[in-house]
Amino acid sequence: MDWTAIVGWLDAPHAELARQVVQRGTAAAFAVAFLSTLLQFPALCGERGLIPAPRVIAAGGLDGQPSVFRWGYSDRRLRILCIAGIAIALALVTGLPQMGPPWVPMLAFLALWIGYLSILPLGQVFYGFGWELLLCEAGFLVAFLGSDRHAPPTLALLLIVWLVFRLEFGAGMIKLRGGREWRDLTALTYHHETQPMPGPFSRTAHLLPRWFHKGEVLGNHVAQLVAPWLLVLGAVVATGATGAGDGSAPSVTAASVTAVFAWVASAAAAVVILTQLWLVITGNFAWLNWITIALAFAAVDDRVVAALVPAWPATRAYEPTPLWWQLVVGAVFLAYAWLSIPAVRNLASRRQLMNASFNRLRLANAYGAFGTVTKARDEIVIEGTADASGDDGWVEYGFKGKPGDVRRTPGWFAPYHLRLDWLMWFLALGSYGRWFDALLERLLEADPATLRLLGHDPFDGQRPARVRARIYRYRFATRDERRATGQVWMREDRGLLVAPMRLRG
Repeated sequence: MDWTAIVGWLDAPHAELARQVVQRGTAAAFAVAFLSTLLQFPALCGERGLIPAPRVIAAGGLDGQPSVFRWGYSDRRLRILCIAGIAIALALVTGLPQMGPPWVPMLAFLALWIGYLSILPLGQVFYGFGWELLLCEAGFLVAFLGSDRHAPPTLALLLIVWLVFRLEFGAGMIKLRGGREWRDLTALTYHHETQPMPGPFSRTAHLLPRWFHKGEVLGNHVAQLVAPWLLVLGAVVATGATGAGDGSAPSVTAASVTAVFAWVASAAAAVVILTQLWLVITGNFAWLNWITIALAFAAVDDRVVAALVPAWPATRAYEPTPLWWQLVVGAVFLAYAWLSIPAVRNLASRRQLMNASFNRLRLANAYGAFGTVTKARDEIVIEGTADASGDDGWVEYGFKGKPGDVRRTPGWFAPYHLRLDWLMWFLALGSYGRWFDALLERLLEADPATLRLLGHDPFDGQRPARVRARIYRYRFATRDERRATGQVWMREDRGLLVAPMRLRG
């Protein structure tokens, strides 16, 4: 057995751009996630939050879970964790830990992983999104990409490609097994209008011709059902052109074959990246699209980049990779193969789970989104009045991201995650939770922390006498309606969700 060839294959000297983008992009997503938690968690799930975290701990919600809060929660501890997480993430974005030995960035990313993993169970429904799992899993895997001194580890890159495969192919299969609209190509006729958090270009996209929307769905199927296979196949074969580990070049035949598959993997990555960029332009999905773009770069080969941008080097000189580091990465690869068995079974199952974990470490997860697309958009509008008894003077509370004011163009917030706004979308779909009752009580109290989660307080920090919640059916204004009314949205009243209520006591 040619051990030098095996050792040489463990290095991927043609993947420096991949490593830089994946490491820094994932770190940037962590910085945004910790910032979102710092600014929103205390009001949502803190000591006096809508669904307080201490109650979760008291009820045994952290039993068996890896969390730094198993010894107690306080808003102060949460803020310290978030600030530390932001600092570590920004250091990784600048590349400072990557300048040292490989264990330095490894420990930095593992610290981000365990820190954010500690928050998820306490966040409850406000942290029940697929991109929370994705961030945790990405943080763990990226920890083993090493430092700038040594060539990127082949096995770590393949694990990240495997993550992208599960993310994209899982989402594609969820759609095929889901609503008929994905099979008859009509899904995006509705989606731009009914998605949870429209962006400034969502209305423009919605008003495009039906034939364009059908093309979008076809493109989505290619990106999620075909490109992931080419991504994996291309990445596995392309990593074979690293030489024999002793500085010798691969054979001409091997080099030509792997060069072809380097283009295959890079082209498949480009398809995923371009698809995600379209989603960035037309919606607000927190850091989901941004981190997917960064992770897809794991399949981009420097030789392909150098052919397109001659200034970029096709390969670089590195220090020899320490044996201990190769053993660590190899052990992680084997452990991950075992952890991935449930995820593989899930992909093949007709009852495919979406955004699910199969272990407490939130590794080797199942992903997917929008198995069905809602055809109409209902919004919950909260109103308050200073009138204690009559039915006059009702004014609306405004949210930062979700539709409300019919004249306001939706904003662009991603990769920042507006958690309350997202839960309001699920509320309109019938997912009523005790957090909403608590929200109405906090508005009656004019709680400052809660009011900071909103975009507009019509009472300027004063207590209203009563609040209520109404349901409205929203749709984008046509071009003619926009010119005639100046409105971005048209809406009709669908009745009360919560009757007028006063502050208890």
